[in-house]
Amino acid sequence: MFTLIGTILIVYVLWLVVKPLAVAYMRRKFAQKVNDAFRRQYEQAMGGMYNRTTGPSDAPHRNTNTAPRNRRNGGKIFTRDDGDLYMQPLREGGSLPGLVEASDGFRYVAKYRGAGHGTKALIAEFIGSEIARAAGFNVPELVLLDLDAAFGITEADEEIQDLLRGSEGLNLGLHFLSGALTWDVMANRTDPLTASRLVWLDAFLTNIDRTPRNTNMLLWNRELWLIDHGASLYFHHAWSDWHKAALSPFPYVKDHAMLAGASKLPEADAMMRSLITPGVIDAVVDAIPADWLEASGTDATVREQREVYRSFLNTRLSNSQIFVSHAIESRQKLV
Repeated sequence: MFTLIGTILIVYVLWLVVKPLAVAYMRRKFAQKVNDAFRRQYEQAMGGMYNRTTGPSDAPHRNTNTAPRNRRNGGKIFTRDDGDLYMQPLREGGSLPGLVEASDGFRYVAKYRGAGHGTKALIAEFIGSEIARAAGFNVPELVLLDLDAAFGITEADEEIQDLLRGSEGLNLGLHFLSGALTWDVMANRTDPLTASRLVWLDAFLTNIDRTPRNTNMLLWNRELWLIDHGASLYFHHAWSDWHKAALSPFPYVKDHAMLAGASKLPEADAMMRSLITPGVIDAVVDAIPADWLEASGTDATVREQREVYRSFLNTRLSNSQIFVSHAIESRQKLV
């Protein structure tokens, strides 16, 4: 009698312990199957390749020498879309960006506000990308992505689920360049003026993340494209003594992927200063979403933060000889 009762109690306790684990396992397997099914259906529907360069919509990716514009949106600088379909994480990036389909039907690489550096990384990406576009470089089109609480609910990885839950609200999307290859500085030829302009750009933005190991450059449609500017403007992580930071010679230029080939830095300086004007800077800074500034963790108001970014960039522009001279000296030591 007592043996039977004991056996029943043991089975009951084991059931209480095992049931939650079994349910969690089944949920994860189901979520993975659903996500894989979505992915397969999507790729089949798109014929294995889906990008925005088919048809007449190639124009939005071309650059002009004016303040950044989004031609498909009647002159507005950026569009705002909802993230409809979570596709997969892109584990190549340290901040775990993801591939998503937005409400406009196109695919974007989503940069999440819930990642390590929060909205400051989005602000740096936003400013860096649009300054580069204004300077004549190819940069993927940006969109503002609204993500709701249900976005990515089928993702099985708990770490990524936490990231997505922390990213509810306004995020940043970059048009996905399907089939793009990493730009190899040894294998892909870059003319000296382009290399010099790129070194100038990253020194101006204080972008530390364009090295031979990680160029953050892509070869797409036989052209050079720039991506990942989230490590720019690193002064804003401390948000102190920005005046001193604005006059920095940018010592990290010694590690730049293009420095060895940047033999025309004086010519690049003149060209870039004619393209990146105070008017361009105003247009970009004024377009930073207020929501990101409010969530940046800085005590300064939205208006005060805009003024600091504006002043920082204008100060570097008017004192470009500081970082240009340092880049020339660093290159001389290299070659």
